[in-house]
Amino acid sequence: MSAMKPTRTGIANLPLHYGKAPRWLFERMVKLAREITIVIVADFGAEEMLRRLSHPFWFQAFGCVLGFDWHSSGVTTTLCGALKEGVKGLERDLGFFVAGGKGGTSRKTPAELQDWGELLSLDPAPLVYASRMSAKVDSAAIQDGYQLYHHNFFFTGRGAWAVVQQGMNETNRYARRYHWLGETVADFVNEPHAAILAEATGQPLNLVAQESGPARQTITEIATEQKPESLVAELKRLKTLTLPARHQLTTDDLHTDSLSKILLSTYERQPEDFERLLGLQGVGAKTIRALSLISELVYGVAPSYRDPARYSFAHGGKDGIPYPVDRKTYDQSIALLSRAINKAKLGLREREEARGRLERMRK
Repeated sequence: MSAMKPTRTGIANLPLHYGKAPRWLFERMVKLAREITIVIVADFGAEEMLRRLSHPFWFQAFGCVLGFDWHSSGVTTTLCGALKEGVKGLERDLGFFVAGGKGGTSRKTPAELQDWGELLSLDPAPLVYASRMSAKVDSAAIQDGYQLYHHNFFFTGRGAWAVVQQGMNETNRYARRYHWLGETVADFVNEPHAAILAEATGQPLNLVAQESGPARQTITEIATEQKPESLVAELKRLKTLTLPARHQLTTDDLHTDSLSKILLSTYERQPEDFERLLGLQGVGAKTIRALSLISELVYGVAPSYRDPARYSFAHGGKDGIPYPVDRKTYDQSIALLSRAINKAKLGLREREEARGRLERMRK
């Protein structure tokens, strides 16, 4: 298995839509997704399929070609579901595998990876770790108001991987999609973004920003060097403070009694760095938030509060924010899909429907 380093490749924000694709559409999406995947893997390799899925604009174009609403949050769960169903039974031939899904299915991802590991004689541990840490970063290291509810893990027989996961914010009625690719040399907790597709932004706690480096170090030191009882005392004191209005952190949901067990665990296990601290069982958003508050308000080391969408938007937005859509890259994505459709063995009706959608996207 090749050694792969993680990088997050993007985030996409989409209006939150409920419901699901009708059966007649989903059945066709499964078939077309299968044929396109077969052609891409045959022509470019399974690793290229990972790169494409981890590209926010290509993923969106893929959903459009399959006939789903271009701006709906449902494109994520429906496309991933259609792709997983479409390659079922062909995984070994393709060397391309899909685990996870929506809701309860997402929590079965580690077990699916373990099962595939046994069948493929592939060590599943690095894949399970990548699955778990990508979810941890997007739910705890970046606290942007989006609760994860969907997690798909794509991988090859050689251990390359990509993640597509999505969270929802019922207050602003948007869903945010996170893309990861385990191919380039980067790490989980320091500027893992390469692209973000976003319309809704905010002011989250962003502990993976470059300028959060001192905060990550201070948080780790607090968790490993300061006794749990003194940390709890600091938190109780902080609950009496009025926090500045520049970010969304509050002390209202910091229940110091319930946090004490987690803080004791971090103190006893002595994680070496922030990534290992974040990876500890039981360390979640509230623990990280509590340690971040202590870092900022007691020790004067502030983390970043810039939304990743403000600096990592790779291809522009339809309303010109932060700049117009990069049409060249968008057209390249469509061209690749057009080639795949031409070569795929599709029925005449489905071919014409797909061509029609491509033509409408070009206008």
